[in-house]
Amino acid sequence: MQFTSNGISIYQNQRVALLTQHEKEHVIAPVIDFALGCRVERVIGYDTDLLGTFTRDIPRAGMQIEAARKKARIGMQLSGLPLGLASEGSFGPDPFTGMLPWNVEFLIWIDDEHDLEITAMVQGKSNLAQMLTGSWEEIKVFAKQAGFPKHRLVVRPENEKDIRIRKGIADWADLQKAFSWALNQSQNNRIFIETDMRAHANPMRMENIRLAAEELAQKLSSTCPACNAPGYWIVEYLTGLPCEMCSTPTQEIRAKIYGCCKCMYRVTIENIDRTHANPAFCQYCNP
Repeated sequence: MQFTSNGISIYQNQRVALLTQHEKEHVIAPVIDFALGCRVERVIGYDTDLLGTFTRDIPRAGMQIEAARKKARIGMQLSGLPLGLASEGSFGPDPFTGMLPWNVEFLIWIDDEHDLEITAMVQGKSNLAQMLTGSWEEIKVFAKQAGFPKHRLVVRPENEKDIRIRKGIADWADLQKAFSWALNQSQNNRIFIETDMRAHANPMRMENIRLAAEELAQKLSSTCPACNAPGYWIVEYLTGLPCEMCSTPTQEIRAKIYGCCKCMYRVTIENIDRTHANPAFCQYCNP
C-alpha cells in the first residue's frame, strides 16, 4: 500500500477510539489531536479494571503491551472505528540500581485500515510506596512523603492481600476515616496503606502518560522516505564507538538504525556529534 506524500497526516479529521475510565484522555487527546489533526474520543462501556488492577485485587494477564493491545481492540469494537489507541502502565524497581520505584508507560496505536501497529514507551521515577502500620502519626508522614492529597491513597485492614479496600482517598478527613475504619476491621491492629497508582489518582504517572503520547505523536508524524507510511523511527542502536585514547570499540552508541514498520526500509545514521567515547567507558583503558 502506498501512502500519500502531500505533507498532510493520513489521520487528518479521523476519529480514534480511546478506551479509558481513568481520565487518560485529558493528557493523551490534546497531544495526539494537535500533532495529527485527528480527534481522539473516549470510549466507555467496558470496565478496564477487568484487565487488571494496580491494587492486585484483579491480576493482569499477559504482558503489558498485550494488555494495551486488548484495550485498544475493545475500544475499536465498541466504537466501530478502525483506529484505536490505548495506554497501559507498570511499576517496579528502577533498572539502574533496583532501589527506586519506577514507572513504565506503554501507548499503542492500531490502524486496521492500513494494517499498522505503532507503540511508544516512556519510563521514569514513580511515587509507588506502601506501609503496614497501626499509627496515625506514621500515616501522616507516609502521606506527606507520597505527595498526598495531590496523589491519592489506598487503605486496607491487616495486610496487602485483604480484599476489604478503600481507594481514591483524596483528602485528610477521608484518610482519617479510612484509617479508623481499617483499624477497627483489623485483627492485628495494623492497616496497609499504599499510593493509588491509577492514572486519574496519580499526577506523576499521568505526566509519564503525556510524555508517552508525545513520543507516539512524533512517531506517527515521521513518515518513511520509501513509502510514506507513518511510524518511521529508530529500530536499533549500534554500539562500538571507539575510545578516544586507544580506539578500541566500546559499548557506547556509534549509530542509529531508522526503519519503517510497513515496507521494512532501513537506513543507518552514524553519530556525527560524538565520534569517540570517553576512556572511562573503555574496557581496555578502564577494565
